[in-house]
Amino acid sequence: MERVSTEAKPPPSITLQDLAYFSLIAIAIIAAIAVLYVGRVFFLPIVTGFVIGTMLSPAAHFLAKSRYPIPRSVSAVLIVAGVCAALAFVIGLISAPVMDWSQRLPELSAALKEKAHVFDRPLALWHQLQGLFGETPSTTTTPQLPKIEWMQPTLEFISPTLAELLLFFATLILFIASWPDMRRALILMYPDREGRLRTLRIVNAIEQKLGAYLLMVTGINMGVGIATGLICAASGMPNPAGLGALAATLNYIPIIGPIVMFAVIALVSLVTFSTLGAAMIPCLLFAGMTFIEGHFVTPAIIGRRLSLNALAIFLAIAFWTWLWGPMGAFLSSPILIVGLILKEHLMPTENGQLFED
Repeated sequence: MERVSTEAKPPPSITLQDLAYFSLIAIAIIAAIAVLYVGRVFFLPIVTGFVIGTMLSPAAHFLAKSRYPIPRSVSAVLIVAGVCAALAFVIGLISAPVMDWSQRLPELSAALKEKAHVFDRPLALWHQLQGLFGETPSTTTTPQLPKIEWMQPTLEFISPTLAELLLFFATLILFIASWPDMRRALILMYPDREGRLRTLRIVNAIEQKLGAYLLMVTGINMGVGIATGLICAASGMPNPAGLGALAATLNYIPIIGPIVMFAVIALVSLVTFSTLGAAMIPCLLFAGMTFIEGHFVTPAIIGRRLSLNALAIFLAIAFWTWLWGPMGAFLSSPILIVGLILKEHLMPTENGQLFED
């Protein structure tokens, strides 16, 4: 009878070759991140054009295969012009209240300082707690309003330059117009049938899921904008259409966008209403609406088609925002979708048991 060995197998050892291999991979990743950060003025418009072009390519395919087919190059120009017209309409809705509020900035600042006396007692208690722990409390009893010295560098950070805009629109139009040829070249790049089929599946999945993501997110954001406008109108806040358009625009950036919009509604309501209780009503209604949208509506619509982990989305937003700013936050979810598709097709996982019986 054969004797079965019960001795535990020693754990696999890490050799110098393995360490060198992982070190080279780490150096390559750090170098790639450094190149993307230093060359963001060049890479950001191109990557944005590629991602948005992939999202809009199904519309060009629909126009080319319609009853009255339109050439691909003409379709690209028409689609980009339509997107620009929609953006101009949204910017027009947002810019009107922004200009109005910027002209009333001294009046708004005085109103905020007057409302800030509500927080005198909590601040005094906080200063007492600081004194108990040995810290030197501040001599001011009212909160100081933030200075607006940050506005100029913030606008310079957010607004792209003319060269970046031209590079983006040129890349977007040329990508949509030449996408079928690029797609065919990617597939025929592999000589064997298996490689071509795998590339075809990857390209089809990326185009389909990014297009579906854009449609679903745009529909959800339009609903968020309409709901925000109705909340602001019912609460008696000024410029409900502009606030709704701003909410729909900011909602393209997950997690960060709703937080920024909540802060905007809180500031506007504090200036608009005379009491703190009345100012809390639109804030609470908006918070409840975004809670329902973020925890029930969006997972029910997007979660059925795109299996995105909340932690992965948060880390992707944090990384791409640090790397490329607000546009990086917008691109984080599409780039994450592309990465998951590549992992699914290039590194398939077999369903097996974690432990042997």
